[in-house]
Amino acid sequence: MHATSTVHAADGAAPTSVPPISDSKTFSRAFADIKTGFAAKELWGHLGWQDIKQRYRRSVIGPFWITISQGVIALGLGLLYSQLFNLPTATFLPYISTGFIVWGFISGCLSEGMETFISNEGLIKQLPAPLSVYVLRTVWRQTLMLAHNLIVYVIVVAIFFTSLDHQYAMSGACADGLLCHPGLGWYSLSAIPGILMLALNAGWVTLLLGIISTRYRDIPQVINSIIQLLFYMTPIVWPIDQLMAGGARVGVSWALPFVYGNPLFHFIQIVRAPLIGQAVSINSWYVVLGITVIGWGLALVAMRNYRSRVSYWV
Repeated sequence: MHATSTVHAADGAAPTSVPPISDSKTFSRAFADIKTGFAAKELWGHLGWQDIKQRYRRSVIGPFWITISQGVIALGLGLLYSQLFNLPTATFLPYISTGFIVWGFISGCLSEGMETFISNEGLIKQLPAPLSVYVLRTVWRQTLMLAHNLIVYVIVVAIFFTSLDHQYAMSGACADGLLCHPGLGWYSLSAIPGILMLALNAGWVTLLLGIISTRYRDIPQVINSIIQLLFYMTPIVWPIDQLMAGGARVGVSWALPFVYGNPLFHFIQIVRAPLIGQAVSINSWYVVLGITVIGWGLALVAMRNYRSRVSYWV
């Protein structure tokens, strides 16, 4: 919408027109785009599911290849690193399997989120749909893949349930000086709000990085390099317990502040820890909630300022 006004000059001079003021760069338009996008759930839901089907077209078992590949990776690395770290397979394999599942969702949203608008160039130029539709398409696709990968978690926990349904330490039985975890129980259901928080943050990450990467095409290369670095800095294939009192790597406990300063650790922890019967520090929830608020604030600012330019940048 545009508003125009006319100002009459003094002494009978000809009226002058004030340039039209655009309301496209407003938060109301940004919120309206997101609201309309959510309302079009049949569109982005269908597109996200079609992405999965297209990837495994003509395959006999289809999307379940996602589950198989995730299971093979978790099994191979779990057996390898359990020997390297001298940890029992019964406690370490669920740890590394769940970590890989959560990390797969996070890294997928980061890497594919940057390409959200670029990969949807044809639809953006031809289909008059809100930008948030393409964001939701990406998040929904990653959520479907997460659901498939959770089958691996169910199988692993079913096999090693007797090692996780009571108090345990990553190195085996609880003993003096070792970090002892409470074990599986009703507390494990707190992973559900953790997954919801992951999906909520995936929305702003995809939206913000999608806009930035569409304007600056070098950004995806930089982010992908950072993702690989963060993978090794985040306790996914190595247990943080070993850096704490009684752990085998207590000599490098100076690295703990860097681990706690890594925001991805907290996002993984609010989902992984309950799923394998470990307690989540309230500080992890504070970090996640803080990042959620700040992230969505930045995404909405980007949406307000650059929503109308994305179709030209692609």
